[in-house]
Amino acid sequence: MKITQKDINDAVWKACDTFRGSIDPSVYKDYVLTMLFLKYLSDVHDDKMEGYLAKYNGDVERAKRAMQHERFIVPEHSHFKFLYDSRNEANIGELINIALTDLEEANREKLYSEDGAGIFQNIDFNSSKLGEPKDKNTRLKTLLIDFKSDKLDLRPSHLEGNDIIGGAYEYLISNFASDAGKKAGEFYTPSEVSTLLAKLTQSKPGSRICDPTCGSGSLLIKAGQEVGSDNFSLYGQEANGSTWALAVMNMFLHGFDNATIRWGDTIRNPKLKEGDTLMKFDTVVANPPFSLDKWGKVEDKDGEKTTVSYDPESDKYNRFWRGVPPKSKGDWAFISHMIETLNEHGKAGVVVPHGVLFRGSSEGKIRQKTVEENLLEAVIGLPANLFFGTGIPAAILVFNKARSLSVVEGKGGKNVLFIDASKHYESAKNQNKLRESDIEHIVTTYRDFAAGKLQPGVVEDKYSYVATPAEIQENDYNLNIPRYVDTFEEEAEVDIAKVQKEIEQLEGELKDVQTEIDKYIKSLGA
Repeated sequence: MKITQKDINDAVWKACDTFRGSIDPSVYKDYVLTMLFLKYLSDVHDDKMEGYLAKYNGDVERAKRAMQHERFIVPEHSHFKFLYDSRNEANIGELINIALTDLEEANREKLYSEDGAGIFQNIDFNSSKLGEPKDKNTRLKTLLIDFKSDKLDLRPSHLEGNDIIGGAYEYLISNFASDAGKKAGEFYTPSEVSTLLAKLTQSKPGSRICDPTCGSGSLLIKAGQEVGSDNFSLYGQEANGSTWALAVMNMFLHGFDNATIRWGDTIRNPKLKEGDTLMKFDTVVANPPFSLDKWGKVEDKDGEKTTVSYDPESDKYNRFWRGVPPKSKGDWAFISHMIETLNEHGKAGVVVPHGVLFRGSSEGKIRQKTVEENLLEAVIGLPANLFFGTGIPAAILVFNKARSLSVVEGKGGKNVLFIDASKHYESAKNQNKLRESDIEHIVTTYRDFAAGKLQPGVVEDKYSYVATPAEIQENDYNLNIPRYVDTFEEEAEVDIAKVQKEIEQLEGELKDVQTEIDKYIKSLGA
């Protein structure tokens, strides 16, 4: 019987019991996800080897030669079976580390970044984070035993479908995110929000798609899957080394072997370049860190001497020509980067905190310029408590370079769509969720607007509104959604005569009760 998605999800989640209670989920997630990746490569290796042995009538040497041309090369000491057989060794943590290093070396082109960083360099199975030596060895042994389960036989010939491994990885990441609380926002965008962003920015076949703050890569993968064909290329950059490694593994487990995921700070050190210029994309999606403090200028102090190693004022890619955002709020820095990396018909979708819509000073000036350039297409308010680690409501901004081009050609419009979807969600235990119908409602309204079907003014009462540039200018380029979508709920009219009658009735009843009380007091006194 083939193994289903549910079988694998349940088995990998059970494997996490080894760490629960003693180690923080934000730490142990890397160990479980790395083990899943290693087990997958080992099982695929065995499946392929079996096929070649059958093909070459048991000729082991011939089969081994054929294996050298496979997607991944798995050295004997890097194979899960070797590690499982060594599970009782006193240095099992060290053996796993060596296995991962050898696996990287055998697959340098795939498992090393262009800067020479291996994807496993930030994970240490011999670390004291896993406890004292004896406890650590017990945990690692249990982890290996859990992954030996029949339910975690990841050979493709035993699975119900090709997407199951990627699905299990996503399942683990989303569950870790709900366990990890505040730290989760650093690596995961809730699935429904990713789906919404991917649909709003839907890429055509042949597109280059980028997420400049890609976390574990889930949003980038969703954007790719929305294309509807295999003809697209994925690019991402992630500042956190451990999370970058998760993103690289995520791409392989979903079969996106040609994705380019770079490790580094997108603002200070953008890595996705062509020669000396920033690479341009058809689609850019992101859920950057909300209002990141100290995002820009870097001053290196050496005694009396101070060297500025990065200053957004003199950014060599000129990304902040509209203005430099305040140093304590990085939102518009990421948005500026995204806009500057769009090609002439590119589209960007970004998740932002509401302050981005109305804060003044340099942010107000940048916001005004994006409206005047006719780049801003839609502002969509989301429900509160959708994101891990923060209860604050967020919004999605959609920017479209093709709009300014179409206006020049005498076609497109300059209006902006506002949607207030903050009341449309399903309330869950820890997190609110967008339902399929909520996503569909937003996407249909947006697509109707993009197709030129919606006139300025109220589109749907208390939900959507099309604003003209003149209205936005009148509001001093403040994009706060209630300025456009009237969300005011009128209170029910009060029937004064009826209320007066009820008061008189209550006063009469009170009199009767008081009379009764007086009688009791008198009888007690007697």
